[in-house]
Amino acid sequence: MATFSSPLGTQFDQRQYLQTYLRLQLTLDTQVLLPMKQMQEVLVVPAERITPIPNMPECVVGLLNQRNRVFWIIDLSRLLELTYLNLEIQDYYIAIVRVGNFSLGLVVQEVHGVLRIAPEAIESTMATVPFGIIPYLKGCVIHPQEGILLVLEPSAILNSPVLNG
Repeated sequence: MATFSSPLGTQFDQRQYLQTYLRLQLTLDTQVLLPMKQMQEVLVVPAERITPIPNMPECVVGLLNQRNRVFWIIDLSRLLELTYLNLEIQDYYIAIVRVGNFSLGLVVQEVHGVLRIAPEAIESTMATVPFGIIPYLKGCVIHPQEGILLVLEPSAILNSPVLNG
């Protein structure tokens, strides 16, 4: 394991310095990262377990009862104004994100696992980022194998005007 020295001469384990993110596929060409410290769990749920609710914004898929807790489930692609997820599928990949006392289920195309990155690897937003993502974006990471990964801010998602309007 690599270590490095701080300006004060203290040795650090590189793993302690890196931050962990959950890597999610939203569309064929869009991957996002969410901080693991705000992730509660990841589920694969049959579509019939989600109860649709009428007269809600397009991005709201419905409600899920999981271990005696009820979660709002949203299609993250629709919220971010990207290509819509095929909601006719049999199983949903759902990442449960938690900010404070509130949790929200985010339906994504696929969950790719955990990625560790250094905080300084997060760059300011790029001009090519789709407009709908900008209010929820913390920055971008250019990964050597995966390309551009968009780092989302969970509190911005939970406080979205679309969801709280």
